[in-house]
Parts: sequence; C-alpha cells; structure tokens
Amino acid sequence: MPANPERRQVRVELPGRAYPIEIGRGLLDDGATVAGAVPGRQVLLVSNETVAPHYLARLEAALEGRLTASVVLPDGEAHKRLETTMAVYDQLIDAGFDRGCTVVALGGGVIGDLAGFAAATYQRGVAFVQVPTTLLAMVDSSVGGKTGVNHPRGKNMIGAFHQPRAVIADLAVLDTLPDRELRAGLAEVIKYGLLGDPEFLAWLEADIERLLAREPDALAYAVERSCRNKAAIVVEDEREAGRRALLNLGHTFGHAIEAATGYGPWLHGEAIAAGQCMAAWMSAELGWITPADYERVAALFARAGLPTRPPGIGGAAFRRHMAVDKKARDGQLRLVLLRRPGEAVVTGDYPATALTATLAHFEAHHA
Repeated sequence: MPANPERRQVRVELPGRAYPIEIGRGLLDDGATVAGAVPGRQVLLVSNETVAPHYLARLEAALEGRLTASVVLPDGEAHKRLETTMAVYDQLIDAGFDRGCTVVALGGGVIGDLAGFAAATYQRGVAFVQVPTTLLAMVDSSVGGKTGVNHPRGKNMIGAFHQPRAVIADLAVLDTLPDRELRAGLAEVIKYGLLGDPEFLAWLEADIERLLAREPDALAYAVERSCRNKAAIVVEDEREAGRRALLNLGHTFGHAIEAATGYGPWLHGEAIAAGQCMAAWMSAELGWITPADYERVAALFARAGLPTRPPGIGGAAFRRHMAVDKKARDGQLRLVLLRRPGEAVVTGDYPATALTATLAHFEAHHA
C-alpha cells in the first residue's frame, strides 16, 4: 500500500458493530483499502453523469476480480426520487445480484442517499459502502446511515436507516470539485462548530480562507474533525430519538427553501447556510444569544461565500413547507436553535411570535 502521511481514520462504534471512515489522498487508487472495505463478490457501483467519467473506471480497477456492474444516474437533487431509484433496482435484478451483494455509492449526497436507500430495501437489505466525492458528502451525508429520497412535498420524506460497511473519503477528488460545491460543503462543516464544538468554531473563524484555498492539511483536519463530531452523536443516538436531531441545525428552514424552490436552484449546503442564519436570528429574537452572536454566525457564512438570507419565498410558503418537517411531534414544530455559538438545543418550547417575527424579517430582507 502506498505511503500516505495524511491518512486518517475515524471509527463509528455502534452497539454490536462498527465501521471505519477512511480519510486520505489517493484512496481510490489504493486497491487494498477499497477491496478491504467492500464485502462480497457481487458489487453494484452507483454514480452520476458528472462523477462517473472521472472516477468510475478507477473504482472498478480497484475491485478487479469482483463481479461488478454499474448504473449511472442523472445528476442533481431533482433526481433524488423513487422513480430514479428504480434504475438501481433494475440493474441489481438484471445482474442477478443476490443478498450477498454490495452497493457502492460513488458521488455526492444525492447518490449516497439514493443508493443507500436502494441497498436498504433491495431484498430487505444488502451491504452498502460510501465513496463520497463532495465535501458535503464526506463530512455529513455519507456518515450515520440516513438514506432516502425526496417527495415533491418534502425533503427526505421516504427513507430508512441503513449504516454503511465503510466510508472511503479520498481528499484528492476535492481538487477538481467546483468552487460552488466546495462552499456548499463548508455549510455542514461550520454546522459542527455551531452545534457543539466551540473550539472547532474558533478554528474555522481563523482558518476559513485556508479551506477555501483547498490547503490539503486544512481540508484533512476539517473532514476528520467533522466526522468525529458526527460519529459521536450517531453512536449516542443512531435512530434520531433525541440528540441526533441537533445535526439538523438550520435544516428545517433550509429544507423549506429547497422544497419551495423546486430542488435545484439552491444547493443543499446553500439552503442550509441560510437556514442556520435564520435559526441564529430566531435565537437572538428569543434572547438566547445576542445580536452580536448572530452577526458572528452570519459573518462566518459570508466569509465562506455562502448565502446568509433565503430567497424571497414568503412566510406562508415557508410555514407550509416547514409543516412537513420530520422533527415535528404531535403537530408541534421543533427547531434546532442556539443557546450560544457552539451550543445548540432541539426545542418546541418557543412562542409562536418568535417564528412569525423570524419569517417576517427574512421576507423583508431576503436574498
């Protein structure tokens, strides 16, 4: 195996089982790492039209000797739906793959979520490996076992918990990631600092430009630290019965933005960035954080080149899309809000006037 001084590993230690998150440069060309992470003889590689031309053949080469098949899907959030998932089932059936097969997701969050859902439901569940190719997927969607597809009325409304056998995060693929996609991934990186890691938040405030410049050591540190933060929460609450909901900081607002705009014009990370700023503004409206704290949060997202305000949707549309949020309980919309930068809480205990004021503010001051 070639030497890789930047090689890092994070283990997700779930009760009765564990899996590694391998982080480093050149991992796609490391046959031992890839082969060791992918169980079974039958392997279906799922990718999209943007990623496949660059990396599919390299992954196939690393799996030489296996019986491999592939399916290449259209790119984009608009295709994260049940109809697209049928193409994965079709290929699995056409290839004659049985319950001993493995589905490998090669792509960003859309491919990871969709392929993972197919793996969770094909013959009632087969093995699954994540090979994320975006920063957002590396630090968030590839870790933790949430899989699913969108419904026209709500984000990720159809899904299953299905943990991967391994995650292989080859940092070299970020060298060619479009700047907009890199910035979108930083929205989830910043999230980890805001919700429970004030030391990491301070590092991000000092070093965000290094990440934008794609400095290898900064990217490696940010990916590892983010994965450790997420792994710790997932291990404590795998099925989102409690604390794991903290990972949805900004997501109730952000998912509403995505649904209202038709899953396309705004990238997921862009919507989540604006959503986190909305959550911070509402936290200040409640008196939980200071106006200066809100400005601190918004300033960091702005420095990362991300939106700090939603598009012009309107309060009524926001409420309609937020109403289908999965954190709602017995008709009560629960939100993830900030007690301070670096500490978040999941709560439905807020006056309705605070949410109304937040939506009205951003309706008047939209992007």
